[in-house]
Amino acid sequence: MCGITGSWGRPGTEEALSALVAAMARRIASRGPDDTGSFCEPDVGLAFGHRRLSILDLSPHGHQPMSSRDGRFVLCYNGEIYNFRELAGELADAGVALRGHSDTEVLVEAVALWGLEATLPRLIGMFAFALWDRRERRLELVRDRLGIKPLYYGVTRSGLVFGSDLAALRAHPDFDPQLNRDAVALLLRLQYVPCPYSIYLGIHKLAAGHRISLTGPDALTGSDAATPLAWWDPIDVAARASREPFGADGRELTDEVERVLGDAVEDRMVADVPLGAFLSGGIDSSTVVALMQARSREPVKTFTIGFREDEFDEASHARAIAAHLGTDHTELYLDDAQARDVVPLLPGLWTEPFADPSQIPTYLVSRLARQSVTVSLSGDGGDELFGGYTRYRQTVETWNDLAGQPGLLKLAARAARAALSPDGLEALGRRLNFLLPASARGRDIGGSLRYRSDLLSRESIDDLYRYSVGYWHDAHRVVKGAHWRKSELERDLCELFPGRPEERMMLLDTLTYLPDDILTKVDRASMAVSLEARVPILDHRVFELAWRIPIEYRVRDGVEKWPLREVLARHVPRELFERPKQGFGAPVTEWLRGGLNDWGEALLDPRRLRDEGIFEPEPVRRMWTQLQAGQPISTAMWTVLVFQAWWENERGGGAS
Repeated sequence: MCGITGSWGRPGTEEALSALVAAMARRIASRGPDDTGSFCEPDVGLAFGHRRLSILDLSPHGHQPMSSRDGRFVLCYNGEIYNFRELAGELADAGVALRGHSDTEVLVEAVALWGLEATLPRLIGMFAFALWDRRERRLELVRDRLGIKPLYYGVTRSGLVFGSDLAALRAHPDFDPQLNRDAVALLLRLQYVPCPYSIYLGIHKLAAGHRISLTGPDALTGSDAATPLAWWDPIDVAARASREPFGADGRELTDEVERVLGDAVEDRMVADVPLGAFLSGGIDSSTVVALMQARSREPVKTFTIGFREDEFDEASHARAIAAHLGTDHTELYLDDAQARDVVPLLPGLWTEPFADPSQIPTYLVSRLARQSVTVSLSGDGGDELFGGYTRYRQTVETWNDLAGQPGLLKLAARAARAALSPDGLEALGRRLNFLLPASARGRDIGGSLRYRSDLLSRESIDDLYRYSVGYWHDAHRVVKGAHWRKSELERDLCELFPGRPEERMMLLDTLTYLPDDILTKVDRASMAVSLEARVPILDHRVFELAWRIPIEYRVRDGVEKWPLREVLARHVPRELFERPKQGFGAPVTEWLRGGLNDWGEALLDPRRLRDEGIFEPEPVRRMWTQLQAGQPISTAMWTVLVFQAWWENERGGGAS
């Protein structure tokens, strides 16, 4: 696991270009504390910078950037290729003699032998890399199938920049960071900035499963600008897999899931450094740990974060599963004080504002694990592949309820929504509040009116789902100067994948929420402490098998993730894991009303909001007051606070 960065177009000597990318790479040193390197082509102003976290082949043979034996290709790579040994065998059969045993060398020599297009489908792993073709003078930027590893790219005054993290790009002397206000509005809607946008104008995220081929440092500008191309499309893969459904009975299905997922787990247990796993006590992480322990000669090291609040605490469940499996288990309980200690670090850990509240426990469990291991397996991906989110079922139920509402009521709701702004509905609610008896006043009638009219105005079940996963639905009105921007979430999947609505919801999450929220959270939190996190459920072979399983088996008789539960039941008694889903959350409401209240109040001071000119002060202050009064809107409020903390940290860097 590593951090990569680069620049193309700025003139300079080899010494000057090496110093430039070295400075950029230092900004992401936690992604690779063990080694640093650079490569330069001064005649074209190209330079790569690299930071290495040594996992495989700890010798100098794994040093990057790395050239192919024939000198044609130079690779700057972040990730792990889990089937590198099999590929190395194929290379050996073709007469390629490797110098070491790193997956980096296997990747660059595979490209030299087979070409990039033929190599990519052979790879099993997670990766983001830059590949320079010295003969064709072409730069390729590539991201793995499901977006486990990040890659930003964009333009400066002098040309192209790219890197694993925005911090590296900000170190470039020609980078002029300008705030993308449309992206701020998207952040408020979704609690993350979705691909392909970034918080800066002119900087993009490369989408999962995509590559972009650049023939010059100005290839991103003008009418002939390069366009990212999909080399792996989850919609296409899911559609093809679903046309060949797994027809066996429940036992054979469970056998196949255990075999394929078990192979993925075993692949991710290969490392030349200590290895462990996150264990929340939920289905996904427990299944991964169970399969790890079944393949390990020693107790697997497992790590859990607990909360004092029962609503969020799964530590006792994790402890029971760890005891049954015989793992070497470590847990840490959080309180307000520990949360307050992490909050000031967030703008540095997530250099692009990011507001999933579970970022705090994810960072703390990563820090806990790093005290003992360098690699940790995680259970992320099970919900998106096996239908684990209760919101899928709830959306179907809500849509069915809405279908029974009178047509005139829906027309009235749409008319009200079109005629009245969100603030207008709030004002109407305040007026209606005065008509209530004194004992009933104080209710958020305006908010209820907005919510009901929004629900009744949905045009389809897919539209309802998009609405249900949002927070500030009028965010482009709350952010000054922002415009409504579509994200991948607005993609219409009905023609591309005309399956069950729940399946389209799962695919939308795979395209959006999974890479932009879940995987971003895990990557930044783990890399901040130089820990490599591996996600076996997101092996593409597991993905393909999951989509061969009919939805009736993935969610069987109302039970989510049925195949994973059946696998886990072969290793752990059902009474240890059969309970309602909790998720890996955090008691943000209690924190913001308690130990973090002063922090929030300072960031949302009305004069400060007016002077900064980012948000309309009135709706922001109104939501803060509602939160303090007991309304459950902590995630929406947390998003504003995270941005404000990021912006406070950013202003010293010159964004405007």
